[in-house]
Amino acid sequence: MRPVVDRLLEHMKASNRQVKEMEAQIKAWHEASDLSRKLAAVPGIGPLTAGALVTSIADARSCKNGRQVAAWLGLVPKQDSSGGEPKLLGMSKRGDTYLRTLLIHGGRSTVVAAQRWEKPNPWLQGLLTRRHPGTAAVALANKNARTVWALLAHEWEFRADYVPRPPLA
Repeated sequence: MRPVVDRLLEHMKASNRQVKEMEAQIKAWHEASDLSRKLAAVPGIGPLTAGALVTSIADARSCKNGRQVAAWLGLVPKQDSSGGEPKLLGMSKRGDTYLRTLLIHGGRSTVVAAQRWEKPNPWLQGLLTRRHPGTAAVALANKNARTVWALLAHEWEFRADYVPRPPLA
């Protein structure tokens, strides 16, 4: 039994070395990419998520708005409407599973961090008072997807203190 366990241990050590090498490659690419670094400034988006978003969303202008990107990722409510009576259900879960998962995990980590911060994000803090932390994480993932679209489509830099102006009537 010992030789079998030793072989498995060596295999696990080799796998860990390969994972560390791949992480180093991802971080090196992230540091070299302006767009990836721009996206990583958003809370809840790290180098892995930023790299995946940059490579998946080749041209952000191909989507009309941020909601289309969120819908493409499956981060919008599913609709079951008829007779003019709108009925919104849970998250649709259609679209790119990998990117959606990365964004939701980033949202979860931001929610956990927000519960510990002394000066949290007011939008997120208000959401946490009204909703379950899991729901807040998905809402934050949706918001981050829309933010990513705005940053890529308009070539903006992320500002944590940004407050959008309402459109003029």
